[in-house]
Amino acid sequence: MSDKKQIYEKAKSEMRLSERILAAIPGFRGYKEKELRRESDKLIRNHLYRKLSEAKDDLKHVYQKLSDRRLFEVLTDMDRLVAKFDRISWTVNRASYGYAGFFNIIKVKEEGLDRMIEFDSRLIDDVEKIGKEVDAFKAEVLKNRFDKAKEHIQRLDAAVEAFEATFNERGETIFGVK
Repeated sequence: MSDKKQIYEKAKSEMRLSERILAAIPGFRGYKEKELRRESDKLIRNHLYRKLSEAKDDLKHVYQKLSDRRLFEVLTDMDRLVAKFDRISWTVNRASYGYAGFFNIIKVKEEGLDRMIEFDSRLIDDVEKIGKEVDAFKAEVLKNRFDKAKEHIQRLDAAVEAFEATFNERGETIFGVK
């Protein structure tokens, strides 16, 4: 079973009895299905935000170690990298939850919500890769190995930029444009 379906099925299985009864009512069921998909999307993005925030906190620790060692040649790049992590984590945290109000011109259909959940699920893999790179960088710095700091910063910068570009395609994905 795909990650998307697992998250959706988990949310569906945790419905209270009253919600299950109401889900059997025609019309309400479709509404509840959309709400479950939106909640699944919210859970995925909260996970992305938490992982990015943890990575940013680790990078701040690395930044402090590099600063203590007076490695001025990488401090500016590190400062920019931490700022990028801050910006993208904020973007992920503030993104819409796949909701289009009743009177909105553009309606988000169930297929769009499914596309968005699948899209967000793929982003989890990207965030995990970023987290592993941050962990490797932090491990080297904690062992007082600073010779590859510039390379780590460049790889992380490229990974975060790619993640941000992909995340910014999210709106197009939900409406089926992309």
